[in-house]
Amino acid sequence: MSLYDRFILPPLIRCACSVKPIDRLRARVVPGAAGRVLEIGAGAGLNLRHYDRARVTEVLGLDVSAPLLRQAEVEAARLGLPFTPLLLDAAAIPLPAESVDTVLVTFTLCSIALLSPALADMRRVLRPGGRLLFLEHGRAPDPGVARAQRWVEPLWKPLAGGCHLTRDPVAELERAGFVLERLEQAYLRHVWRGVGYVSEGVARIG
Repeated sequence: MSLYDRFILPPLIRCACSVKPIDRLRARVVPGAAGRVLEIGAGAGLNLRHYDRARVTEVLGLDVSAPLLRQAEVEAARLGLPFTPLLLDAAAIPLPAESVDTVLVTFTLCSIALLSPALADMRRVLRPGGRLLFLEHGRAPDPGVARAQRWVEPLWKPLAGGCHLTRDPVAELERAGFVLERLEQAYLRHVWRGVGYVSEGVARIG
């Protein structure tokens, strides 16, 4: 891990992902999690205060960043939320098949290097009837914005932890065999449209 990834990137990610428009969306999505929850990209613990603790038995927080995951552990302890950190890549989830009730992924699909195997593993660990809750940004539908995303992405990725501006999270979920139960898409207000086209929803195993 480079010095940039260790010391500079974690606070940048925390700052960027905790702005008010995003936090309001987290407050709308995260309370839908129930039972044993696997949170992909749990680093910094920005979702933890939004869980409905009456509905959640345990949160398994997976992340590749040790500094961010330590912040999540501190936040979970402060909230009294049962939390198990998993310092691992999402492409190899160390859980048995059909062992979690909810998978939660927020602003993370954009930066997973091996996305197809990661989504396949998320599908594998979900119990029958379980749900994947997602809140993701990605490729914009407007040609001008999409063109700007393609131009900026090569410079953006190394500075933003491998974030792909041009990924289509909904298409990736469907390609992995998930069926959309609910989907809402819109641009975030007061955010550059290249990073602000957001998809929010619920998916089940097809």
